[in-house]
Amino acid sequence: MINIKESGKKKITELVNRFEDQHGSYKRSEYNETQTRRDFIDPFFKALGWDIDNEQGYAESYREVIHEDRVKVGSATKAPDYSFRLVGGKRLFFVEAKKPSVSIKDEIDPAFQVRRYGWSAKLPISIITDFEEFAIYDCTQKPFPTDKAAKARIRYLTFPEYLTDFEFLWETFSKERVLRGSFDKYVQGDTYKKGTATVDNDFLQSLDGWRTHLATSISWNNKNLDEDEINFVVQQTIDRIIFLRIAEDRSIEPYGNLKDCIKEGNLYQNLHNLFIKADEKYNSGLFDFNKDKITHRLEIDNKVIKTIINELYYPCPYAFAVLPVEILGTAYEQFLGKVIRITPSHHAKIEEKPAVRKAGGVYYTPQYIVEHIVKNTIGKLIEGKTPKEISTLKIVDPACGSGSFLLGAYQHLLDYHKNYYTGNGKIPKGIKGNTLTPEGNLTTAEKKRILINNIYGVDIDFNAVEVTKLSLLLKCMEGETNASIATQMRLFHDRVLPTLDNNIKSGNSLIDTDYYDSEFNFGEDKKIKPFNWQKSFPDVFKKEGFDIVIGNPPYGAIFTKPETIYFTERYKLQNYQLDSYFLFIEKSLRILQRKGLLGFIIPNTWLLNLKTSKIRQYLFSKTAIENIVHFQNPVFEQAIVDTEIMIFKNSTPKSTHIIKVEFFDKKNEKTEKQIKQQSWIDAKGNPVNILDTEASQAVKIKFNTLPLLDSLCKITQGTKPFQVGKGVPKQTQKIVDEKSFVASKKVDKYFKPLLRGSLMNRYQINWDNNYWIKFGDWLAEPRYSANYDVPEKIIIRQTGDHLNATLDTKQFIVRDNLYTITTNDPKINLRYILGLINSKFFNWYYQNIINPEKGEALAQVKRGHIAKLPIKLAEDKNVHFQDEIVRNVDLLLKLNEEKAKVKLESRIAQLQTHIDHCEGKINEIVYGLYDLTDEERKIIEVYYS
Repeated sequence: MINIKESGKKKITELVNRFEDQHGSYKRSEYNETQTRRDFIDPFFKALGWDIDNEQGYAESYREVIHEDRVKVGSATKAPDYSFRLVGGKRLFFVEAKKPSVSIKDEIDPAFQVRRYGWSAKLPISIITDFEEFAIYDCTQKPFPTDKAAKARIRYLTFPEYLTDFEFLWETFSKERVLRGSFDKYVQGDTYKKGTATVDNDFLQSLDGWRTHLATSISWNNKNLDEDEINFVVQQTIDRIIFLRIAEDRSIEPYGNLKDCIKEGNLYQNLHNLFIKADEKYNSGLFDFNKDKITHRLEIDNKVIKTIINELYYPCPYAFAVLPVEILGTAYEQFLGKVIRITPSHHAKIEEKPAVRKAGGVYYTPQYIVEHIVKNTIGKLIEGKTPKEISTLKIVDPACGSGSFLLGAYQHLLDYHKNYYTGNGKIPKGIKGNTLTPEGNLTTAEKKRILINNIYGVDIDFNAVEVTKLSLLLKCMEGETNASIATQMRLFHDRVLPTLDNNIKSGNSLIDTDYYDSEFNFGEDKKIKPFNWQKSFPDVFKKEGFDIVIGNPPYGAIFTKPETIYFTERYKLQNYQLDSYFLFIEKSLRILQRKGLLGFIIPNTWLLNLKTSKIRQYLFSKTAIENIVHFQNPVFEQAIVDTEIMIFKNSTPKSTHIIKVEFFDKKNEKTEKQIKQQSWIDAKGNPVNILDTEASQAVKIKFNTLPLLDSLCKITQGTKPFQVGKGVPKQTQKIVDEKSFVASKKVDKYFKPLLRGSLMNRYQINWDNNYWIKFGDWLAEPRYSANYDVPEKIIIRQTGDHLNATLDTKQFIVRDNLYTITTNDPKINLRYILGLINSKFFNWYYQNIINPEKGEALAQVKRGHIAKLPIKLAEDKNVHFQDEIVRNVDLLLKLNEEKAKVKLESRIAQLQTHIDHCEGKINEIVYGLYDLTDEERKIIEVYYS
């Protein structure tokens, strides 16, 4: 058997020897780039196992290595020479070829060129080589035309080193090793990802700059336009320019068309004439001037138009030939979170929308999330189906934003159809129908058919809808050339792109047109935008609704009081505290066919949150939960909320139905498990934990019906001392800054001892007579209801994801990062309650049943969580349990008090041994009190081991 590695080394050795033997002739300027590629670069990568010449006979679009056309534009090329890809078309790296007379080590232009391609395509590395030299560049760093050739270069080899460093070349770039993941390991270790400007973030900054310049100029020169109209025309103008600029770099439009518009005369009028021609060619809706009655009358300063156009051409860092549509979407998603405000002096200000500001920003869904949801919804429903069968499939994103999920859905459908027609790249002879080009790509007609038949979206933001359309149209246009479009227009008398007005619509997905019958005054209709699904998509609802709903619904949206009333009356699965993503789930189930699939990424607290019992009970009993993917690390880089993927089937689950659960831990390592959905049905809406074992879940169900602490005791949050505008009289900023109501000593009779969270621990208070508060109405929230002056009260710390309690017998005022528990019932002994709260069983119960924030960095114990603690009152048969717990709690209070005072290490260790013994005794007593079996006790002990 031939060793492919040894064979590869032998071939490269031959190339090195040949180059060395005739080095002088190859260095002459007459020896050109094409010859270099054929004589050396192609054979070099063949030796590393790549099918450079497509000997496997795949259709062009399935090749491992794509050879780009060399179209020169000034000093720049429009596409990289080689694109190395995995099966399925995923790009790995670009290779830019030069002739040996070019000094790769020192020349600036080649380095900028390849970095520009790689950065625009969001690839980690790319390569320049003339065979004499081989330079690897980190493409995660933004390129500048003034950068030295060595900037971001992470490895440089000359041809003799191909033999001494052959092991590196083979392990990193051979096809065999790439398929085994070695390339991924290399780029993770050798690129400098932290703190670098990604192309999407950089493009966003460009968008913001263009928007500001355009808005200011338009506002100043077109004073008849209001803010909404200015936002519209700015968005339309930018979208049209970007569309045409991308078309140029992809050889669909003549290169430099936009530049020709800024040579002389009224530059916007020149640009507008180009837009009119584009409408004749594309029919996309983007250039529809029957609907757009504003932009043709615009006056825009020449300087603004010239600046924007020039910034889109070389040496700008964006190589639109390789810039993925998905990256545009990432930038646009942030772009859509902002709005133009016009000052009285007609200057433009770009501001975050109020809802975005409240949420802490816009979070674009990462591609791997989109792909997982698409694969497990669309992928499941189209598997094994013919294109004709798939043509009736209806897919919708009810909050589509810039279109990331719809792009993912469309791409998946395009790939499936291409694979179907070509036999996974091997085009069968005699294929009929207008489905494939000679290169093995889908024809424009087929791509248009799929888009119009299958893809739908809704968003309340009109500009978001326009961006979604733009993204989908650019995706539809991928792979086209000026020649293919001309052929289509000549043969089929058909413009290249479809209009998407019937597929992607603007409106409020959650509020139907029955709003108009309501007595509520929601304000201006333009802000509410009621939307009737049935009338907007009549063809979809002829067949009972959508087959698939996918997306990333908004979380924590701000609702007005009338909106809250509307939702409360019309949405039946919501608890008293509404959250927009639950409303989207309920609405999605209404527009989804029976047996249809719903795939969302949502906050991961819904399975454990006490306030979501209604929707939890419905989803457990009325839908088949197909898949849960839980992420312990944040999916969204800047978002605090943790999320998980949920995929439901809209059908009643069988008693044997199994949920597939995937869990990614802090190290991003994956584990899988299966859960019987019946065990969640049996929970009757109570919280469940995907990490539970069956035995653990059984323990939970056993104790879900116990009496709760809230019915026995009073639970109150502590005092909030300071807040501007609160208190009697209202506090000023000066009072808040100076903290005048707290002191390190007792100033007068109004000052009381004050306790904060850091001064207490389990069975322990560490107050040292140096923290006092002037207690009264002047505090922001004094909370007299906390009964601070009772002889005894339990204190629980708020911060953290576990229970931490002690007993106060000195009438402390406590801060608002603590809770107090009091009772007026003499039959309830607070020391008994305290022993239960601090026990292993209660902490296990709290962390696994009650607490939705376990493990989060900012986790807090909430009053509602404490209220659910399952207090079991002592009866005659088990009163001895209570007495024994009280006795050990008394001991623990004394032992911890003494431990805080002593300094001798041996005495501290001795006291700690006694404390551990008492806590162990309480744990054993609680197990007996709650009738835990040996197996149930083991579950809890293992949890804490």
